[in-house]
Amino acid sequence: MILYNVTTSLDPEIAEQWLEYMRETHMPEVMATGFFLKSQLCRMLSEEEGGVTYASQYYCVSLEQLQEYQQVAAPALVAEMDKHFGGRYASFRTMLEVVG
Repeated sequence: MILYNVTTSLDPEIAEQWLEYMRETHMPEVMATGFFLKSQLCRMLSEEEGGVTYASQYYCVSLEQLQEYQQVAAPALVAEMDKHFGGRYASFRTMLEVVG
């Protein structure tokens, strides 16, 4: 099992709007691609001063499946996120193998 983790730091002024967008639009769209088995959204408790940080996590069967998602579906989803929140957030992505 592969965990795809997207950590996002936000401008606090958009945090509530971004959270609503993630719950109601973005994460359902990611799941609708069919590449992932489940997802979850977590808020980081140890944040930098003045920041709001979340980790959106998606589980898939294989690294190949994740790489296909990144090539086929991710660019349009990221572009849509940028249309709404461009310049007011920063994200980095990690791929993890679930071992236990």
